Amino acid sequence: MSNDAIIKVENVSLAFGGVQALYNIDTRLFGGEIFAIIGPNGAGKTCLLNCISRFYTPQEGQILYKGKDLLGVPTHAIAKLGIARTFQNIELFKGMTVLDNIKLGRHAFLKSGIFSDIIYWGRTQREELKLRQEIEEKIIDLLEIEAIRKKVVGTLPYGLQKRVELARALAMQPEVLLLDEPMAGMNLEETEDMARFILNVNEMWDVSIILVEHDMGVVMDISHRVCVLEFGQKIAEGSPAEIQENPQVIRAYLGEDEKAYSRL
Repeated sequence: MSNDAIIKVENVSLAFGGVQALYNIDTRLFGGEIFAIIGPNGAGKTCLLNCISRFYTPQEGQILYKGKDLLGVPTHAIAKLGIARTFQNIELFKGMTVLDNIKLGRHAFLKSGIFSDIIYWGRTQREELKLRQEIEEKIIDLLEIEAIRKKVVGTLPYGLQKRVELARALAMQPEVLLLDEPMAGMNLEETEDMARFILNVNEMWDVSIILVEHDMGVVMDISHRVCVLEFGQKIAEGSPAEIQENPQVIRAYLGEDEKAYSRL
């Protein structure tokens, strides 16, 4: 893990009408780490992720990616900077195959022009073949989805669809991966598989990861550092061991659901 911050969130505040979703959030993502954001329901976790990925624009503060102010970057340009994300609710093209869904993650980066695209020749064909080879040799192999690569996504179980969504994000070749509750709705075996894939992406591909997740067992097992939000404010940040013993975190979780803290 690097000592250099790849993303800096500085004094970020976000409000919707009279509702303060985030207040004066200050945090960092360091190169090569898995950084988890946790907190009770409504704490502002996804709002913070949406600010980093430019779905929301905060009223105050700044977000820097490798020194560049992300708030001046349009949403559609974020992926080209090296930031990819998955969503709480699956956002796939259900009528397309697994392979075609994954390829869509990379098509925005292809350099061939409109005329070669129309006739599918020359540079377009070479780029397409290189992309397909890369996906099949690296991403499909890593996520163990060779057996389903030609299947229509809408026919797959929920857990496999979540895996395909991760594959599409990886096709963007990101430096930073934003994961919004990747284990939500999964059974124990699917959760363990997804945790393993996330660790492999981080360690083998050197991708820095921001993870929003409710499964505290997973968070404490795979994260390098953890940030805790409550009612839009940061109440703690540190190693998993430090977070488990932090009195403010204990109160926040006990105040919402005593069983929730038992999973810390």
